[in-house]
This record gives sequence, structure tokens and C-alpha cells, in this order.
Amino acid sequence: MADSRFFHNAGPFSLQELCDYVGGELSEGSDPNFLVTDVGALEDAGKTEISFLDNKKYVSALADTSAGVCILEKKFAGKTPTGTSLILTDKPYKSYALIAQKFYSDNKVVSGSIHSTAVIAKTASVGDNCVISAGVAIGENVEIKSGCYLAPNVVIHDGCKIGENTSVGANATVEYAFIGNNCQIHSGVRIGNRGFGFAMEPDGYVDVPQLGRVIVGNNVEIGANSTIDRGAGPDTIIGDGTKIDNLVQIGHNVQMGKQCVVVAQSGIAGSSVLGDYVVMGAQSGVSGHITMGTGVQIAGRAAVIKDVEAGQTVAGTPAMPIKDFFRLVAMWKKQLNTKKGS
Repeated sequence: MADSRFFHNAGPFSLQELCDYVGGELSEGSDPNFLVTDVGALEDAGKTEISFLDNKKYVSALADTSAGVCILEKKFAGKTPTGTSLILTDKPYKSYALIAQKFYSDNKVVSGSIHSTAVIAKTASVGDNCVISAGVAIGENVEIKSGCYLAPNVVIHDGCKIGENTSVGANATVEYAFIGNNCQIHSGVRIGNRGFGFAMEPDGYVDVPQLGRVIVGNNVEIGANSTIDRGAGPDTIIGDGTKIDNLVQIGHNVQMGKQCVVVAQSGIAGSSVLGDYVVMGAQSGVSGHITMGTGVQIAGRAAVIKDVEAGQTVAGTPAMPIKDFFRLVAMWKKQLNTKKGS
């Protein structure tokens, strides 16, 4: 059960309401009027709580669960304790995520308020039902749309735009940027910093003015302490639905398609292009001016130094098709064993 000091439970909800909400099917004998009070893990959910099974490794936990309701695929229906109600679906993890969101919304805005210590320029506009917390600074000609939440000490620089229902975490800064609707920007994020561009000369480095912006689409999440540099002339673009983890660096002029996933401590150098649905594993890196097609997957710690065609999965340093990488690993192991045996 989530700690009520930090999370507000919007329940209870009837079993039928939850089933309809995810487009599932109730198992035979389930009471549609049964009230579900909370979500929980298989191991500790109670008689009025709902849990889920998505990975067959946890079937043993399913057999012992005390959860009153479980979300799962039909093939596992016979493995639940007697009396457990079931929501049957082909996508139990997604269904659980939606139901958990229904119980615990991330929306921090209850009613609009502006803290007395916030500093808001006279030319800035703040929409209805926004929360502007202590120490926030909002610059000239900034536009904050309705339903936004700005945590303590956020700085929104001159001319920026923040879309509806977007939250910005504590101590984050936004400059030279337009942010879309329903975005989550976590604590310490830096959006719109000067891009890392300069001419290298023997007598010193000459900075190239970074004259672009950062354009963040709708429904984007940017993890804590990640940085996104503004463009040098063209804009840096983050596509709709993209998920960026903590401690990620995105260079100037990068263009990311929709619903990309970039896992923690990864880096994308300037002017690279990522198609839709690209996934980058933890601590992976992409050199500058690289193009990756739709659906590319990059294994953790891989280093991409040349273009990758759509649909490929790559691994290693330098990155190569994953089958080739594992062939090399097998070869290295064979050589190592041969040396040990000689």
C-alpha cells in the first residue's frame, strides 16, 4: 500500500469499472460490484486489492497471493487461488499501469496557487489552475498554460512556453525552449543550455553562437539531472511520447522521433537523428551526425559510430549487429579457454 503521506488514493473503484477502463474481460463468477481499494504486488496485496501477473517467473507467487483481484492472461487463469477475481487481458502490465494511474494520478495540481516568494515578470502569462511554488522565477514574455505545476526554485527564462498540464521538478531550468502538453520534467533538469560548439584553432577556441531552440513534444518525460542543449541554428527536437531517463545528455541539433526511450547515463552527440521508437540501453552513446532508423535498439554500453538501419539491434564498441557481437564474444571465450588449457 502506498504511503498516504506522499500519494493520494482516489479509490475505491468497482471491479466492473476497472475492467471496462482497461478493456478487459471479467472471469466467470467474479462480482462486478466488488470494491477494489488499492493496488499491490502479488506477495503482499490484500483481499480488497488488485495485482497482476505479466512474467511467468512469478507464477509461484500467483498461486500464493492473497490479492482479491488479479490481472493476467487467460492461460494463467487456472493458477490463481480459489475465489480470486480476474481481469483477463492480453496486456496485463499495461492494464495494471492504467489502473494504478487511476488510483494514483501524477497530477499535483489541486487548485491554482502562486507562492508569495515566486517572481513573475509582468509580461509573463500564467494559465488557470497552475501551482507556482516557492522561489520560482518566470521571465519576460513566458507563457505557462493551464494546469501546470512548477516545483520550488524552478527557473523559466525569457520567451519560453510551457504547455498544459506539464510539471517541472525542483531546481530545473528551462531556456530557449518550447515544452508541450502533459510533460514531466523532473528535478534538476537543464533544457536549453548553450550547445557545445566551437571552432578549434591553434591559438584558441572560438565559440559558435548557439542560435537554435529546444522543441519538446507532448507527453514527454525527462528524468532528473538530464540535460538537453539548444540547437546551433536548427532546433533540438524531442518527439512526442519520448521517455528520457536520469542523467542523460542530448547535444545540440539532435532530432528525436516519437516514443523513443533513452536509459540512464546515455549520451547523444550533436546533429544526430533518431527515428521513431529508438531505444538506447543504459550508458550507451551515439557519435555526432549519426542517423538511426525507426525501431533501432542499442544495447547497454554500446557505442554507435556509424548509421544504423531501421529495425536493427546493435551491441558492442564499436556497435555492430547483435548476432555478430555475440559471435565475437563466443570466439573470445574459446580463445581464452584455449590459452588456459595450453
